[in-house]
Amino acid sequence: VRGGTEQKEEGSTMAAEEKPAAKSSSSIVPCFLFVELVIMAGTVLLAYYFEYTDTFPVHIQGFFCFDKAFSKPYPGPDESSNVPPALVYSLVAAIPTITILAGEVMVFFMRSEGMQEKTIVTADCCYFNPLLRRIIRFLGVYTFGVFTTTIFASAGQVVTGNQTPHFLSACRPNYTALGCHSNLQYITERKACTGNPLIVASARKSFPSKDAALSVFSAVYTVMYVTLVFRTKGTRLTKPTLSLTLLCLAMLVGVVRVAEYRNHWADVLAGYLTGGAIAVFLVMCVINSFQQTKPPPPPVRPQRPESVLGMPMVALPCVESPLEKLQGDLHSLRSHDHQPHRFPVPPDVLIPSRSISSEV
Repeated sequence: VRGGTEQKEEGSTMAAEEKPAAKSSSSIVPCFLFVELVIMAGTVLLAYYFEYTDTFPVHIQGFFCFDKAFSKPYPGPDESSNVPPALVYSLVAAIPTITILAGEVMVFFMRSEGMQEKTIVTADCCYFNPLLRRIIRFLGVYTFGVFTTTIFASAGQVVTGNQTPHFLSACRPNYTALGCHSNLQYITERKACTGNPLIVASARKSFPSKDAALSVFSAVYTVMYVTLVFRTKGTRLTKPTLSLTLLCLAMLVGVVRVAEYRNHWADVLAGYLTGGAIAVFLVMCVINSFQQTKPPPPPVRPQRPESVLGMPMVALPCVESPLEKLQGDLHSLRSHDHQPHRFPVPPDVLIPSRSISSEV
Protein backbone atom coordinates (compact mmCIF):
# COMPACT_ATOMS: atom_id res chain seq x y z
CA VAL A 1 0.00 0.00 0.00
CA ARG A 2 2.83 2.35 0.87
CA GLY A 3 4.50 1.63 -2.45
CA GLY A 4 1.24 2.35 -4.27
CA THR A 5 0.81 5.69 -2.50
CA GLU A 6 4.40 6.64 -3.33
CA GLN A 7 3.80 5.82 -7.00
CA LYS A 8 0.64 7.93 -6.99
CA GLU A 9 2.49 10.86 -5.40
CA GLU A 10 5.29 10.54 -7.97
CA GLY A 11 2.73 10.44 -10.80
CA SER A 12 0.96 13.54 -9.47
CA THR A 13 4.24 15.45 -9.15
CA MET A 14 5.24 14.44 -12.68
CA ALA A 15 1.88 15.57 -14.03
CA ALA A 16 2.23 18.88 -12.18
CA GLU A 17 5.68 19.34 -13.69
CA GLU A 18 4.41 18.53 -17.20
CA LYS A 19 1.56 21.05 -17.15
CA PRO A 20 3.65 24.22 -17.32
CA ALA A 21 5.79 22.62 -20.05
CA ALA A 22 2.69 22.05 -22.19
CA LYS A 23 1.56 25.60 -21.55
CA SER A 24 4.89 27.01 -22.58
CA SER A 25 4.60 25.28 -25.97
CA SER A 26 2.56 28.25 -27.14
CA SER A 27 5.82 30.16 -27.28
CA ILE A 28 6.50 28.26 -30.53
CA VAL A 29 3.93 30.43 -32.31
CA PRO A 30 5.84 33.72 -31.84
CA CYS A 31 8.95 31.86 -33.03
CA PHE A 32 7.18 30.91 -36.26
CA LEU A 33 5.95 34.49 -36.67
CA PHE A 34 9.52 35.72 -36.31
CA VAL A 35 10.70 33.21 -38.93
CA GLU A 36 7.98 34.34 -41.34
CA LEU A 37 8.96 37.98 -40.86
CA VAL A 38 12.61 37.12 -41.54
CA ILE A 39 11.65 35.25 -44.73
CA MET A 40 9.48 38.16 -45.85
CA ALA A 41 12.27 40.69 -45.21
CA GLY A 42 14.77 38.51 -47.08
CA THR A 43 12.43 38.24 -50.06
CA VAL A 44 11.99 42.02 -50.20
CA LEU A 45 15.75 42.63 -49.98
CA LEU A 46 16.48 40.08 -52.70
CA ALA A 47 13.91 41.68 -55.01
CA TYR A 48 15.48 45.10 -54.31
CA TYR A 49 18.99 43.89 -55.16
CA PHE A 50 17.75 42.34 -58.43
CA GLU A 51 15.84 45.46 -59.44
CA TYR A 52 17.88 48.47 -58.36
CA THR A 53 21.50 47.33 -57.90
CA ASP A 54 24.27 45.70 -59.94
CA THR A 55 24.88 42.92 -57.42
CA PHE A 56 23.84 40.31 -59.99
CA PRO A 57 25.41 41.23 -63.37
CA VAL A 58 23.50 40.47 -66.55
CA HIS A 59 24.74 37.67 -68.77
CA ILE A 60 26.04 39.20 -72.03
CA GLN A 61 24.93 37.35 -75.14
CA GLY A 62 26.27 37.88 -78.62
CA PHE A 63 24.27 38.82 -81.69
CA PHE A 64 24.34 38.42 -85.44
CA CYS A 65 25.19 41.34 -87.67
CA PHE A 66 22.13 43.15 -89.01
CA ASP A 67 19.79 40.73 -87.21
CA LYS A 68 16.23 41.77 -88.10
CA ALA A 69 14.78 40.20 -84.93
CA PHE A 70 16.66 42.76 -82.81
CA SER A 71 16.54 45.74 -85.21
CA LYS A 72 13.15 47.21 -84.23
CA PRO A 73 13.07 50.96 -83.47
CA TYR A 74 13.75 52.07 -79.93
CA PRO A 75 10.36 52.80 -78.26
CA GLY A 76 11.77 55.04 -75.55
CA PRO A 77 11.95 54.48 -71.80
CA ASP A 78 9.34 52.38 -70.02
CA GLU A 79 7.74 55.50 -68.56
CA SER A 80 6.65 56.56 -72.05
CA SER A 81 4.78 53.32 -72.66
CA ASN A 82 0.99 53.16 -73.01
CA VAL A 83 1.04 50.90 -69.94
CA PRO A 84 3.84 52.37 -67.80
CA PRO A 85 5.27 50.39 -64.87
CA ALA A 86 3.77 52.86 -62.37
CA LEU A 87 0.26 52.05 -63.63
CA VAL A 88 0.94 48.30 -63.64
CA TYR A 89 2.32 48.31 -60.09
CA SER A 90 -0.55 50.49 -58.84
CA LEU A 91 -3.17 48.13 -60.24
CA VAL A 92 -1.27 45.09 -58.97
CA ALA A 93 -1.31 46.55 -55.46
CA ALA A 94 -4.78 48.15 -55.42
CA ILE A 95 -7.16 45.70 -57.12
CA PRO A 96 -6.42 42.59 -54.98
CA THR A 97 -6.28 44.63 -51.77
CA ILE A 98 -9.67 46.26 -52.34
CA THR A 99 -11.21 42.96 -53.48
CA ILE A 100 -9.97 41.00 -50.46
CA LEU A 101 -10.99 43.71 -47.97
CA ALA A 102 -14.50 44.02 -49.42
CA GLY A 103 -14.91 40.26 -49.74
CA GLU A 104 -13.82 39.44 -46.20
CA VAL A 105 -16.08 42.10 -44.67
CA MET A 106 -19.08 40.81 -46.65
CA VAL A 107 -18.38 37.17 -45.80
CA PHE A 108 -17.83 37.95 -42.11
CA PHE A 109 -21.16 39.75 -41.66
CA MET A 110 -23.19 37.43 -43.89
CA ARG A 111 -21.99 34.21 -42.29
CA SER A 112 -24.17 32.61 -39.60
CA GLU A 113 -23.02 32.39 -35.99
CA GLY A 114 -22.54 28.64 -36.17
CA MET A 115 -20.12 28.99 -39.08
CA GLN A 116 -18.09 31.79 -37.48
CA GLU A 117 -14.63 31.06 -36.16
CA LYS A 118 -14.44 31.42 -32.41
CA THR A 119 -11.46 32.64 -30.41
CA ILE A 120 -8.18 32.77 -32.27
CA VAL A 121 -5.27 32.37 -29.89
CA THR A 122 -1.94 33.24 -31.48
CA ALA A 123 0.16 33.36 -28.32
CA ASP A 124 -0.21 33.89 -24.58
CA CYS A 125 -0.68 37.61 -25.08
CA CYS A 126 -2.11 37.94 -28.61
CA TYR A 127 -5.75 37.42 -29.60
CA PHE A 128 -6.83 38.13 -33.18
CA ASN A 129 -10.31 38.68 -34.50
CA PRO A 130 -11.15 36.08 -37.21
CA LEU A 131 -11.82 38.87 -39.74
CA LEU A 132 -8.48 40.56 -39.04
CA ARG A 133 -6.63 37.25 -39.10
CA ARG A 134 -7.99 36.25 -42.52
CA ILE A 135 -7.26 39.66 -44.04
CA ILE A 136 -3.67 39.67 -42.75
CA ARG A 137 -3.17 36.09 -43.90
CA PHE A 138 -4.46 36.54 -47.45
CA LEU A 139 -2.82 39.92 -48.05
CA GLY A 140 0.43 38.74 -46.48
CA VAL A 141 0.60 35.72 -48.78
CA TYR A 142 -0.26 37.94 -51.74
CA THR A 143 2.54 40.38 -50.89
CA PHE A 144 4.98 37.50 -50.56
CA GLY A 145 3.85 36.23 -53.97
CA VAL A 146 4.40 39.64 -55.59
CA PHE A 147 8.02 39.80 -54.44
CA THR A 148 8.56 36.13 -55.29
CA THR A 149 7.30 36.72 -58.83
CA THR A 150 9.62 39.72 -59.11
CA ILE A 151 12.58 37.59 -58.00
CA PHE A 152 11.76 34.78 -60.47
CA ALA A 153 11.38 37.19 -63.38
CA SER A 154 14.50 39.19 -62.50
CA ALA A 155 16.56 36.03 -62.02
CA GLY A 156 15.47 34.77 -65.45
CA GLN A 157 16.42 38.06 -67.07
CA VAL A 158 19.83 38.16 -65.39
CA VAL A 159 20.69 34.53 -66.11
CA THR A 160 19.57 34.38 -69.75
CA GLY A 161 20.42 37.92 -70.88
CA ASN A 162 18.09 37.68 -73.88
CA GLN A 163 17.91 40.84 -75.96
CA THR A 164 14.75 42.86 -76.61
CA PRO A 165 13.43 43.45 -80.17
CA HIS A 166 15.00 46.95 -80.12
CA PHE A 167 18.39 45.79 -78.83
CA LEU A 168 20.45 46.84 -81.86
CA SER A 169 18.79 50.26 -81.90
CA ALA A 170 19.83 50.76 -78.28
CA CYS A 171 23.23 49.11 -78.70
CA ARG A 172 24.29 51.06 -81.83
CA PRO A 173 27.17 48.75 -82.79
CA ASN A 174 29.87 49.99 -85.14
CA TYR A 175 29.58 47.37 -87.87
CA THR A 176 32.62 48.70 -89.71
CA ALA A 177 34.88 48.36 -86.67
CA LEU A 178 33.42 44.95 -85.88
CA GLY A 179 34.05 43.76 -89.43
CA CYS A 180 30.47 42.80 -90.21
CA HIS A 181 30.32 41.69 -93.86
CA SER A 182 27.39 39.24 -93.74
CA ASN A 183 24.31 38.51 -91.66
CA LEU A 184 25.76 35.20 -90.51
CA GLN A 185 28.66 36.78 -88.64
CA TYR A 186 28.24 36.43 -84.86
CA ILE A 187 29.57 39.20 -82.57
CA THR A 188 30.66 38.22 -79.06
CA GLU A 189 32.69 41.25 -78.00
CA ARG A 190 31.57 42.85 -74.73
CA LYS A 191 32.40 46.37 -75.93
CA ALA A 192 30.55 46.09 -79.22
CA CYS A 193 27.83 48.56 -78.16
CA THR A 194 28.37 52.32 -78.30
CA GLY A 195 25.00 53.41 -76.92
CA ASN A 196 23.97 54.46 -73.41
CA PRO A 197 25.16 51.71 -71.01
CA LEU A 198 21.97 51.93 -68.90
CA ILE A 199 19.72 51.56 -71.94
CA VAL A 200 21.87 48.72 -73.28
CA ALA A 201 21.72 46.90 -69.94
CA SER A 202 17.93 47.31 -69.88
CA ALA A 203 17.72 45.99 -73.45
CA ARG A 204 19.45 42.79 -72.33
CA LYS A 205 16.63 41.96 -69.86
CA SER A 206 13.81 40.57 -71.94
CA PHE A 207 13.09 36.97 -70.85
CA PRO A 208 10.68 36.62 -69.10
CA SER A 209 8.54 39.76 -69.12
CA LYS A 210 8.30 41.06 -65.56
CA ASP A 211 5.22 43.21 -66.19
CA ALA A 212 3.38 40.26 -67.75
CA ALA A 213 4.31 37.99 -64.83
CA LEU A 214 3.14 40.47 -62.18
CA SER A 215 -0.11 41.27 -63.96
CA VAL A 216 -1.04 37.61 -64.44
CA PHE A 217 -0.10 36.74 -60.86
CA SER A 218 -2.32 39.51 -59.53
CA ALA A 219 -5.20 38.57 -61.84
CA VAL A 220 -5.07 34.82 -61.14
CA TYR A 221 -4.80 35.32 -57.37
CA THR A 222 -7.77 37.71 -57.34
CA VAL A 223 -9.84 35.52 -59.68
CA MET A 224 -9.27 32.45 -57.51
CA TYR A 225 -10.25 34.45 -54.42
CA VAL A 226 -13.47 35.68 -56.03
CA THR A 227 -14.33 32.22 -57.35
CA LEU A 228 -13.63 30.30 -54.13
CA VAL A 229 -14.91 32.77 -51.52
CA PHE A 230 -17.95 34.43 -53.11
CA ARG A 231 -20.74 31.85 -53.09
CA THR A 232 -23.84 34.05 -53.50
CA LYS A 233 -26.56 32.53 -55.68
CA GLY A 234 -28.32 35.77 -56.61
CA THR A 235 -25.75 37.15 -59.05
CA ARG A 236 -24.46 34.33 -61.24
CA LEU A 237 -22.79 36.55 -63.82
CA THR A 238 -20.91 38.77 -61.38
CA LYS A 239 -18.04 36.38 -60.72
CA PRO A 240 -17.44 35.41 -64.38
CA THR A 241 -17.61 39.05 -65.48
CA LEU A 242 -15.15 40.23 -62.84
CA SER A 243 -12.82 37.29 -63.42
CA LEU A 244 -12.73 37.68 -67.21
CA THR A 245 -12.18 41.43 -66.88
CA LEU A 246 -9.14 40.94 -64.66
CA LEU A 247 -7.68 38.26 -66.92
CA CYS A 248 -8.21 40.43 -70.01
CA LEU A 249 -6.41 43.35 -68.36
CA ALA A 250 -3.49 41.08 -67.51
CA MET A 251 -3.31 39.76 -71.07
CA LEU A 252 -3.51 43.31 -72.41
CA VAL A 253 -0.32 44.24 -70.58
CA GLY A 254 1.61 41.55 -72.44
CA VAL A 255 0.08 42.48 -75.78
CA VAL A 256 1.13 46.11 -75.33
CA ARG A 257 4.68 45.02 -74.46
CA VAL A 258 4.90 43.07 -77.71
CA ALA A 259 3.26 45.79 -79.81
CA GLU A 260 5.74 48.42 -78.58
CA TYR A 261 8.76 46.17 -79.36
CA ARG A 262 9.70 45.90 -75.69
CA ASN A 263 9.39 42.09 -75.49
CA HIS A 264 9.05 39.05 -77.73
CA TRP A 265 6.02 36.79 -77.66
CA ALA A 266 8.10 34.09 -75.94
CA ASP A 267 9.03 36.54 -73.18
CA VAL A 268 5.39 37.43 -72.55
CA LEU A 269 4.23 33.80 -72.54
CA ALA A 270 7.00 32.87 -70.11
CA GLY A 271 5.89 35.73 -67.85
CA TYR A 272 2.29 34.52 -68.00
CA LEU A 273 3.36 31.02 -67.04
CA THR A 274 5.57 32.21 -64.18
CA GLY A 275 2.97 34.47 -62.58
CA GLY A 276 0.11 32.01 -63.00
CA ALA A 277 2.08 29.08 -61.57
CA ILE A 278 3.14 31.03 -58.46
CA ALA A 279 -0.45 32.24 -57.86
CA VAL A 280 -1.93 28.73 -58.17
CA PHE A 281 0.73 27.24 -55.89
CA LEU A 282 0.21 29.82 -53.15
CA VAL A 283 -3.59 29.51 -53.24
CA MET A 284 -3.77 25.72 -53.36
CA CYS A 285 -0.83 24.72 -51.17
CA VAL A 286 -0.21 27.62 -48.77
CA ILE A 287 -3.58 29.12 -47.82
CA ASN A 288 -5.75 26.06 -48.52
CA SER A 289 -7.93 27.66 -51.21
CA PHE A 290 -9.01 30.52 -48.89
CA GLN A 291 -10.90 28.11 -46.61
CA GLN A 292 -11.13 28.54 -42.83
CA THR A 293 -9.31 26.13 -40.56
CA LYS A 294 -11.47 23.31 -39.19
CA PRO A 295 -11.19 22.10 -35.56
CA PRO A 296 -9.68 18.65 -35.03
CA PRO A 297 -12.20 15.76 -34.89
CA PRO A 298 -13.19 14.41 -31.44
CA PRO A 299 -11.36 11.32 -30.19
CA VAL A 300 -12.95 7.99 -31.09
CA ARG A 301 -14.29 5.96 -28.16
CA PRO A 302 -12.92 2.43 -27.79
CA GLN A 303 -15.38 -0.25 -28.90
CA ARG A 304 -16.21 -3.51 -27.19
CA PRO A 305 -13.81 -6.37 -27.92
CA GLU A 306 -14.88 -8.78 -30.61
CA SER A 307 -13.88 -12.34 -31.38
CA VAL A 308 -12.35 -13.60 -34.57
CA LEU A 309 -15.79 -14.40 -35.98
CA GLY A 310 -17.00 -10.83 -35.43
CA MET A 311 -19.37 -11.68 -32.51
CA PRO A 312 -19.36 -9.66 -29.27
CA MET A 313 -17.51 -11.19 -26.30
CA VAL A 314 -19.13 -11.71 -22.90
CA ALA A 315 -17.14 -11.80 -19.65
CA LEU A 316 -18.23 -14.65 -17.29
CA PRO A 317 -17.48 -14.80 -13.55
CA CYS A 318 -14.92 -17.37 -12.46
CA VAL A 319 -16.25 -20.30 -10.31
CA GLU A 320 -13.86 -22.06 -7.96
CA SER A 321 -13.83 -25.85 -8.31
CA PRO A 322 -14.31 -28.16 -5.19
CA LEU A 323 -10.91 -29.80 -5.67
CA GLU A 324 -9.09 -26.50 -5.55
CA LYS A 325 -11.04 -25.53 -2.43
CA LEU A 326 -10.21 -28.85 -0.67
CA GLN A 327 -6.56 -28.54 -1.57
CA GLY A 328 -6.51 -25.03 -0.16
CA ASP A 329 -8.04 -26.21 3.14
CA LEU A 330 -5.42 -28.97 3.56
CA HIS A 331 -2.62 -26.56 2.90
CA SER A 332 -3.94 -24.09 5.45
CA LEU A 333 -4.14 -26.80 8.14
CA ARG A 334 -0.52 -27.78 7.58
CA SER A 335 0.78 -24.24 7.88
CA HIS A 336 2.11 -23.00 11.25
CA ASP A 337 0.67 -19.54 11.22
CA HIS A 338 -2.85 -20.84 10.48
CA GLN A 339 -3.43 -17.95 8.15
CA PRO A 340 -5.81 -18.53 5.31
CA HIS A 341 -4.19 -18.89 1.91
CA ARG A 342 -5.85 -18.96 -1.46
CA PHE A 343 -4.51 -19.73 -4.82
CA PRO A 344 -4.57 -16.99 -7.40
CA VAL A 345 -7.87 -16.78 -9.15
CA PRO A 346 -7.55 -17.44 -12.84
CA PRO A 347 -8.62 -14.56 -15.12
CA ASP A 348 -12.05 -14.32 -16.60
CA VAL A 349 -12.63 -16.23 -19.77
CA LEU A 350 -14.03 -14.52 -22.84
CA ILE A 351 -16.22 -16.70 -25.04
CA PRO A 352 -18.66 -15.76 -27.77
CA SER A 353 -22.19 -14.98 -26.64
CA ARG A 354 -23.62 -17.40 -29.21
CA SER A 355 -21.90 -20.33 -27.55
CA ILE A 356 -23.42 -19.39 -24.18
CA SER A 357 -26.93 -19.43 -25.53
CA SER A 358 -26.33 -22.82 -27.18
CA GLU A 359 -25.07 -24.38 -23.96
CA VAL A 360 -28.07 -23.08 -21.98
